[in-house]
Amino acid sequence: MNIEVKRIFNCSTYCISHIYIDGKYICDGIEDTDRMLDDDMSEEEIKSKKVYGKTAIPTGKYKMIINMVSTKFSKKKYYMDFCKGKLPRLYYVKGFSGILWHRGNTADDSAGCLILGYNKIKGKVIDSQKAFETVYHMLDVANRIGENICVTYTRTY
Repeated sequence: MNIEVKRIFNCSTYCISHIYIDGKYICDGIEDTDRMLDDDMSEEEIKSKKVYGKTAIPTGKYKMIINMVSTKFSKKKYYMDFCKGKLPRLYYVKGFSGILWHRGNTADDSAGCLILGYNKIKGKVIDSQKAFETVYHMLDVANRIGENICVTYTRTY
C-alpha cells in the first residue's frame, strides 16, 4: 500500500495535507507546522531545527505499522474498543519517535502526529473519527494480507 501525505498549506502553527491511498484521495490531515525538514538532512540538523511537540515530521518516505500498542492511547476507551490501542505508527523518522496517526481537531492535538479529518474549517479538521476509522480499516486490510505500508510525505508550497 502506498500512501501520500501531500502538504498543501503551512503557517506558523499548523499545516494541512491531503491524504491519498494508492492514488485515491481519502481525507485531509492537520499536523504541527512544517519547519521545512527533509529526510535527506542529517539527524543532527533535524534536531537543531525541530521544536519539540510543535514540528511536522520531515518530508520523505517511511514505513508504517499498525500492530504495536500505543502506551498513551491504550489508556483511552475509544482506541481500546476500536483498535485495541494499536494505532498507525511511522518508523525510522530521523529525530522523531512515536509518530502516530489518530483523531483530533487541531495541531494542538498533534505533538508531531498526524490528525486525520476533513479540512472544512480554517485551522481545523472535522469528522476526525470518521476519517480515522476509514483510513484504519484500509490499513488493517493491507496489514492482514501482509502488504507493506509505505507513507511518503511531500509538500506543494
